Amino acid sequence: MKGPDGYPEDDWLALSGIQHFSFCKRQWALIHIEQLWSENYLTTAGFLEHDRAHDYAASESRGNTLIMRDLRIFSRTLGVTGACDVVEFQRSSDGVPLHGREGLWLPYPIEYKHGKSKINDADRLQLCAEAMCLEEMLACAIPEGALFYRETKRREQVVLNDDLRFKVRELFEQMHDLMKRGWTPVVKTGKSCAACSLKDWCLPELQKTKTAREYIDEYVNDDVG
Repeated sequence: MKGPDGYPEDDWLALSGIQHFSFCKRQWALIHIEQLWSENYLTTAGFLEHDRAHDYAASESRGNTLIMRDLRIFSRTLGVTGACDVVEFQRSSDGVPLHGREGLWLPYPIEYKHGKSKINDADRLQLCAEAMCLEEMLACAIPEGALFYRETKRREQVVLNDDLRFKVRELFEQMHDLMKRGWTPVVKTGKSCAACSLKDWCLPELQKTKTAREYIDEYVNDDVG
């Protein structure tokens, strides 16, 4: 339960779960509440790409840019923890001090993704959540970040506006509530179900069948008629 100082560490959620949750609340619950997971070609490709980005030992400096990989982050306010794929720190008089580094630095988070830019905001919400964690940890403001898509090999700049931030807070509150209750939402079918790695456990096709209660009610009504 959230207190005046935020959520206790025992209640922290995986930050990356917001991407699953915004895509499908049931998918998130199956993974994070029921601890189910299954690989398909999309998840495997994404894992391999993230494995290359998540190499803290490969962090480096390039002139006035400090590149940090697999940077661990958290937020007591949001009650989440996770890691940024890459954070580029630019040396700037408007920046913040970093432990063990001279000068001041402005953070710029970058999230690596499989495929190409999407219409929905799932990836943007994850990036925004990472930035909000960094802001809380470093006491700074991060107005934008970027998504790097492997298919297009281009960065998509993302303005981290108030609408995205509000949605991040709203979704994490819903996630904490479901986690506390241990509740898995009912399935909502859609075109995306076909590519979901959890479809064999989720069984979205059963949504189209009648429940036992519906069958009994219909049978009784037919007899009465």
